[in-house]
Amino acid sequence: MEGNASFAVGHFALGYILAKLTGYAFNTRVNIPLVLVMSVIPDIDLVFHFVRHRGPFHSIVLATAFFVPVFFMWRKASLPYLVALLQHSLLGDFFIGGKTQLLWPLTPEIYGTDISITSPISITLEWLLFITATLVMLKTRDVRTFFRPNNSNLILVIPMLALLVPMFLLSPSPIPVALMPPHVVYLALFAISLMVDLSKRRLNLNSLRGLHKKVY
Repeated sequence: MEGNASFAVGHFALGYILAKLTGYAFNTRVNIPLVLVMSVIPDIDLVFHFVRHRGPFHSIVLATAFFVPVFFMWRKASLPYLVALLQHSLLGDFFIGGKTQLLWPLTPEIYGTDISITSPISITLEWLLFITATLVMLKTRDVRTFFRPNNSNLILVIPMLALLVPMFLLSPSPIPVALMPPHVVYLALFAISLMVDLSKRRLNLNSLRGLHKKVY
């Protein structure tokens, strides 16, 4: 992972906050797991070594073009997810670390500031976003999403991997010690959500097997 790669917690928090505001503005419900996935999906380019990080996958032009058919299918209901996707490059990566190909393929020009991802300014912003998002989740009771079984909760494995890779699979870890607490909180929430959902599925499967035995 590049030294200026973004931290997932900031993207999660900002994506969630902006998606909630968009949902409120357009009177549409927001699927929290899907918002969290969209908020970090541009960083999938870290998996493909032949693609420049913060290159084409971070283009707001491509992101918007991708959402055109989605918008025609789901109209305003798709807007919170588009906002969660665009904030990753347009706000998060633009202001922290910079050097993002925002307008690819229209131009290969890179945009952004030179604020280091590990600078006190960046770490402070990440904490402020995390605290704000947490307070909103508690106020709106969205935090209950992680403790209830739901089919969409399974996609939380994607943001979970976005946390696990830099925390445990990279040596040394690029995450500053000061930002470990919010990483651990999000990781715990995602893990709990997956366990709750999988446990529910296992109970349902056992119930079906029991019913099958009674019938036959």
